[in-house]
Amino acid sequence: MEPESGASTSRNLSQLSWVNLSRNLLLAYQSFGVVYGDLSTSPLYVFTSTFKGKLRNHHDEETIFGTFSLIFWTLTLIPLLKYIFILLSADDNGEGGTFALYSLLCRHAKFNLLPNQQAADEELSSYKYGPSSQAVASSPLKRFLEKHKRLRTALLVVVLFGACMVIGDGVLTPAISVLASVSGLKVTERKLTDGELVLLACVILVGLFALQHCGTHKVAFMFAPIVIIWLVSIFSVGLYNTIHWNPKIVHAISPYYIIKFFTKTGKEGWISLGGILLCITGTEAMFADLGHFTALSIRLAFAFVIYPCLVVQYMGQAAFLSKNLNSVDNSFYDSIPEPVFWPVFVIATLAAIVGSQAVITATFSIIKQCHALGCFPRVKVVHTSKHIYGQIYIPEINWILMILTLAITIGFQDTTIIGNAYGLACMTVMFVTTFLMTLVTIFVWQKSVSIAILFLLFFWMIEGVYLSAAFIKVPQGGWVPLVLSFIFMVVMYVWHYGTRRKYSYDLHNKVSLKWLLGLGPSLGIVRVPGIGLIYTELATGIPAIFSHFVTNLPAFHNVLVFVCVKSVPVPYVSPEERFLVGRVCPRPYRMYRCIVRYGYKDIQRDDGDFENHLIQSIAEFIQMEAVEPQFSSSEASSLDGRMAVVSSRNLASTSSLIVSEHEDIGVDISIPSSRSVTLRSLQSIYDDESPQVTRRRVRFQLPNNPGMVPDVREELIDLIQAKDAGVAYIMGHSYVKARKSSSFLKKLVIDIGYSFLRKNCRGPAVALNIPHISLIEVGMIYYV
Repeated sequence: MEPESGASTSRNLSQLSWVNLSRNLLLAYQSFGVVYGDLSTSPLYVFTSTFKGKLRNHHDEETIFGTFSLIFWTLTLIPLLKYIFILLSADDNGEGGTFALYSLLCRHAKFNLLPNQQAADEELSSYKYGPSSQAVASSPLKRFLEKHKRLRTALLVVVLFGACMVIGDGVLTPAISVLASVSGLKVTERKLTDGELVLLACVILVGLFALQHCGTHKVAFMFAPIVIIWLVSIFSVGLYNTIHWNPKIVHAISPYYIIKFFTKTGKEGWISLGGILLCITGTEAMFADLGHFTALSIRLAFAFVIYPCLVVQYMGQAAFLSKNLNSVDNSFYDSIPEPVFWPVFVIATLAAIVGSQAVITATFSIIKQCHALGCFPRVKVVHTSKHIYGQIYIPEINWILMILTLAITIGFQDTTIIGNAYGLACMTVMFVTTFLMTLVTIFVWQKSVSIAILFLLFFWMIEGVYLSAAFIKVPQGGWVPLVLSFIFMVVMYVWHYGTRRKYSYDLHNKVSLKWLLGLGPSLGIVRVPGIGLIYTELATGIPAIFSHFVTNLPAFHNVLVFVCVKSVPVPYVSPEERFLVGRVCPRPYRMYRCIVRYGYKDIQRDDGDFENHLIQSIAEFIQMEAVEPQFSSSEASSLDGRMAVVSSRNLASTSSLIVSEHEDIGVDISIPSSRSVTLRSLQSIYDDESPQVTRRRVRFQLPNNPGMVPDVREELIDLIQAKDAGVAYIMGHSYVKARKSSSFLKKLVIDIGYSFLRKNCRGPAVALNIPHISLIEVGMIYYV
């Protein structure tokens, strides 16, 4: 029997490995359309941008060979060595990008600046991803960084600066890609003028941004074949040009030609690096889009397809230019054999659109992550795919990107000037990524500081040379990403500062628990049927809005729940761990706290089940509290703060409640309601005007359990009756103002900047999908 068992085990392992390989191959195929569109279209403009300027004075075969050698080694050292072999291993629960690295650092060292963080957040399964941080607990460097808040703030600023440069990419990529692809029409028999080319590019760009609301999934099946056909085309053309024009170009792979290049060209050669670095634009997408694929699939696609195709294409272009020195202004299209010109032109235009699409989607994702960090105003986030999690569309950002892209295209009308801006943005992002990766090597991977510094110096030396060349071109278009980044950084800083000041005010003006306990279970007012959900940013304590409410109104709901919706430094929080439930006061008060946790890539869906999940979670907590002794302490002072994680994956009958669902076709008059006759009539009018919307009503019932503790049964009955009576959402309608004693700069930031952003962004009630008919807003002025 043992040999048979061993044979079956090996067979299962081989099947498993085959399934895993086939899955990764499928993902590698899909990654062509999403990840590599931008990187694979770089041959359209690299040589043209490199030889613009004073390098024309050294326009000969030796310089062309040196240029190709530089391109080859740049592609080898940065995308292949740094990203494929090193950076793809630094994922955060499968997610990549600047924020993934920052999230890892926040969890393995106390660099986090997010408010309302709790020890319970560290118990999340995704929080524990990666090596244990205990081994580096005594690291002097770690203690030094954790001790100084300014250094942690500086780290966040560096991360946000990198994010702003990615947003700059979202503006520049569509402009340069589409303009470079249509520039092929210059070499046709009917040569189009620059104005006609710009008009055509603008039409394509408007169409591209107008279709964003559909989501990439609608045309995703077309993307991968387009890029694959494009890669086959450039590989074939490159191979043909190498064999036909100058096979000796193969020798230029030797770094000796780089030395000859700089010896001959000197300063002009160094300045030309601003054009050569365009061969690696789009590399960051390999890491940023890791969440949609696997590290192995991205490695397979790049190492076996993208890298060889690009190297052969650049080799072919260099071979062509070495014998056709006058064709440098339009080297890519001039190098295409005439019989295949039009097919390659069409596929180049389509590939440019695909490349632009990927960067625009990445920009939406970056904005969403900045908002999760409390560094960007609330915007409308639309989830565009039911099948592919994380594909989102942000209308406001989409139209801002379109206007900026059109302004860049019409304003510059030249791929070389746009390339100067584009190269600076991409290299800055890489520079920031190298720095963050160094910190991850020390604090997350727990490698020695010397190894990390060696990594930092090696790649910063290479990237620093390119970055210095890109900065030389700031007057010739390089200022664009710097200006865009400055504007977005100001918006992020103002929003972050205002939000932190508002949270600090809430924290220092919490209502005393002793005052609340002194009022007794009735709170000194009439308790009416229903549930009141009081939204607050505080994870502990009673917000000032509550005292403001009860001192101005003579009644409140039977059941009170303080709801805190917050972000934690992980990409995703599983539904089983989303709700953290606790009790604020002793049992007779019927006051609870529920903390709803989201990761920086989580999307709050408007599925209408939130309040039902909330009620079910509280019921589970009440049952859990009766069973588990650690939650049943009678000390009132320790009540607020003891929380329990309650699963909320789906609405299903549990030991606490029986769940039944039916369509909501009317109001059950037998149920007492806290709503006034006027409000109920408004609800019925709303129902009559919206007959097409079928609302699903969920009913909770107590199970027939004779062994249930009487106090628990009574509390659950109160909860069910309150739910049937209706749920009201109470939020603060806050006005934030600077104190009269504040400095002029603070007044400018708070009274003008922050107020303007708050008035023009989405309201918190809309962002949290709160039904308008059930919303009560309490006005408050915050003097910060």
